[in-house]
Amino acid sequence: MQRFAEGLSRDQLLWVGGYLTGIGNAANAQGISDGVDEHVTILFGTETGNAKRLAEALATKARISGVQANLQDMLTYSRARMRQDRILLVIVSTHGDGDPPDTARALHTLLTGSQVPDLRHLRFSVLALGDASYPRFCQVGKEFDTALAAAGARRLLPRVDCDVDYEERATHWMEQALAAVTARPPTPLPTSILGKGRFGQTSFPATLVEKIKLSGHGSSREVWHLEIDLNGSGLHYVPGDIVSVNPTNPPQLVEALLDRFKLDHRTPVQTRHGEIPLMEALAAHYEITKLTRPFLERYASLGNAKELRSVLAEQDINRFISWIDGREIIDIVDQYPVDAPDAQAFVDCLRPLPPRRYSIASSLMAAPGEVHLVVAAVRYASHGREHMGVASTFLADRVAVGRPVPISIESNAEFRLPADPEQAVIMIGAGTGVAPFRAFLQEREALGATGGNWLFFGDRHFSTDFLYQREWLRWLKDGHLTRMDVAFSRDQEHKVYVQDRLRARAGDMYAWLEEGAAVYVCGAEAMGRSVQRTLVEIIQLSGRTSEQAEEYILELKQAGRYHRDVY
Repeated sequence: MQRFAEGLSRDQLLWVGGYLTGIGNAANAQGISDGVDEHVTILFGTETGNAKRLAEALATKARISGVQANLQDMLTYSRARMRQDRILLVIVSTHGDGDPPDTARALHTLLTGSQVPDLRHLRFSVLALGDASYPRFCQVGKEFDTALAAAGARRLLPRVDCDVDYEERATHWMEQALAAVTARPPTPLPTSILGKGRFGQTSFPATLVEKIKLSGHGSSREVWHLEIDLNGSGLHYVPGDIVSVNPTNPPQLVEALLDRFKLDHRTPVQTRHGEIPLMEALAAHYEITKLTRPFLERYASLGNAKELRSVLAEQDINRFISWIDGREIIDIVDQYPVDAPDAQAFVDCLRPLPPRRYSIASSLMAAPGEVHLVVAAVRYASHGREHMGVASTFLADRVAVGRPVPISIESNAEFRLPADPEQAVIMIGAGTGVAPFRAFLQEREALGATGGNWLFFGDRHFSTDFLYQREWLRWLKDGHLTRMDVAFSRDQEHKVYVQDRLRARAGDMYAWLEEGAAVYVCGAEAMGRSVQRTLVEIIQLSGRTSEQAEEYILELKQAGRYHRDVY
């Protein structure tokens, strides 16, 4: 501002001063108070973007309330800044069963380590996001809350834990947090500020126009390529984004639950969608497969389920994880029968049926008006029953070509191609985790991007599980795919995975990184962890220590050159 003012005449300075004063008066006239002199840091750690969206909504509301809010990603939050802040509002997700998001790892390590700064000057509150189907529900939020208090910080509000239907609890926490900061009564958050979460998205009944089985005859997996028509939807996406599918539950499972409790499928029940028949509620609106601790607690309270209560009282989390593994709600109903509840009592035990998220496998530039998905149908036997994935079998079995699929698009800003078409990319995917890289190659080809493209792909067998083999080979032949390394784990006695291929190419990998390549990892969470460990090993081969290699990875993340989409 001072440099700007130096070039102005006296009359120009007076005009600018009056103009800025007018803006300030207009802001006050719109209800923006300047009577609060609080500086608040809103700190977020996110994997899928939900924590970031909530943090942005809170920052907007804070500024409207006259609070000076600083929005801060955990990835770039420093020890020095922590010593300066006086009020900290933390929104952090738990990834998988108890892991911090990538962007939160360094700060999590700092606060839970041995060199924790003195935080007695700080007031804080934590909003924890998670998925109650994981035994370590909201574990990272709990650990941040405990660590901040142990370092001397004082709680402004108690921690709030949110399941996948987080909107209502998150909104309440935001209102209470701002009320505590401003010493004013809570005021409702405008819906437009909060935005749309997973349950706020309006789905569009897009038509399935193609379904092709990708896995070959004899494969131990069943993988489908799906093409969905977006015409008339108004939906738009870019490579890296996510399709959310709103599935229905398997009909045979709905019938089994109705039969166990001898409930009439026509019985009306009250839901967030109003009063609807029980069968419709169980088929389309409630989770009736995955177990969560809240379900188990509510179900146990329906009757004299002493054995189930003893399981819930288990203090050893690993034993509880072992017990819950492979079980679904129907298994609990069979193993721990309770007196037949009425329909409403049973529905009230359940959580809403969340949409299922799939990485997009296409580019609109290559497939105008369409979105493509790669889906592995989940089927397995456990505890004497056949189990099936809700959305994967919905798409594989219950939606025919020509029929609608209710979908919405989720932006995934953390998994974007480089803006510079000359920048090289290294893509590491296993199984259906290769989906976004097909979209990347389609987009890079359509744009005429000149940066190198290197793909590492892993699956079980070359002959049956080489997903999109012809497309990769065509791209290799015409030069759009610079290099490709594959790992088929079960084609030899000693299993080989993508991380083994990374080690074998360590020198070239490091050279690409030093030349500015961006790295993308997509696949199962265990694979993502193993790949990261391997990258650290590769960087250590350059002469760095383990700590320096970890710092190198952190610098890649901060520079927007290391991206993960793991599940």
